[in-house]
Amino acid sequence: MQQLKLIIIALLFINMPNLIAGDGNPKELGKVNWLRNFEKGIAKSATENKPVFLLFQEVPGCSTCRNYGQNVLSHPLIVEAIESLFVPVAIFNNKRGADAKVLDFYREPSWNNPVVRIVDAKKENLVKRVNGNYTQLGIVQAMREALQVADKTVPSYLSLLEEELLADQTGTNSAVFSMYCFWTGEKEIGKLDGVVETQAGFMNGREVVSVKYDPSVIAYNDLLKSSNRASCASTVYTEDKAQVEATKNILGKGKVGDLGKFKQDKEPKYYLGKTIYRFVPMTQMQATKVNSLIGQRQLPDALLSPRQLALLKEIQAKPNGKWKNAINKDFKAAWEAITSLRKA
Repeated sequence: MQQLKLIIIALLFINMPNLIAGDGNPKELGKVNWLRNFEKGIAKSATENKPVFLLFQEVPGCSTCRNYGQNVLSHPLIVEAIESLFVPVAIFNNKRGADAKVLDFYREPSWNNPVVRIVDAKKENLVKRVNGNYTQLGIVQAMREALQVADKTVPSYLSLLEEELLADQTGTNSAVFSMYCFWTGEKEIGKLDGVVETQAGFMNGREVVSVKYDPSVIAYNDLLKSSNRASCASTVYTEDKAQVEATKNILGKGKVGDLGKFKQDKEPKYYLGKTIYRFVPMTQMQATKVNSLIGQRQLPDALLSPRQLALLKEIQAKPNGKWKNAINKDFKAAWEAITSLRKA
């Protein structure tokens, strides 16, 4: 039965129209609205002064192709960046006709796993082709580099997403600090460069903030010193020997405690949670930074994408709508849920 379905899908895509709508895409293409005509994409690139995001994809394809579509090409912020900052064009590398001609032009192999090229209106590569890297980070880095080469502004939301994905890929460290008020702790610690995520809660009967940070951006010593200056590190709970020694040197011997069970506060991201922004799906790093800015009485809009801001405006216009709190929810799932709600 599955093989029959694949055959039917293949037949349907032989004479694909010039545009494939994201909601009706096969799994391999994710949620992006793709042009299927390369020359029209190039012409649009020249008219709109945008690079072409050229996807070579096997449709129907193997598990790698399907996973790429479902994971990389379905991330809401990646989809938005591809559609708004580039001209998205999909080329099927297992089809004849116009698709095969584009493959020949760029000397791309047929029946291959996903490859991305970002080209200009002259059909020339702006950055090195993305091949063999099937991660969200790989494509975000390529988009950022292409925008820089094309002398375009890289939006803050894309830079923040790259920073978060890079931290997750290279590895993050964690720390648990106690303080007089964990809401203040999230506000003060969350604003530090290199802090990827904060969570307020309780440990060993005390208010604490659990911190995830990128050690390549901020060292533990600097994180602790900055937190201490903000009166947000009265005690450190850790079993990491390096953290124990550093804490003793900076705070004193009596300032280290054993890790206990972390119990999350019932009002996570307190400052964010008291505003209408709580209904806007965000990545964990976005939410951490937005919460900190709101706590400092600063407008956080610069960290949100245009589509997130459009959603915020819609929520503001319909304050009695059936909006759901998106804090600490899976970003993609929360975005899909609110998209369904808006269509209902």
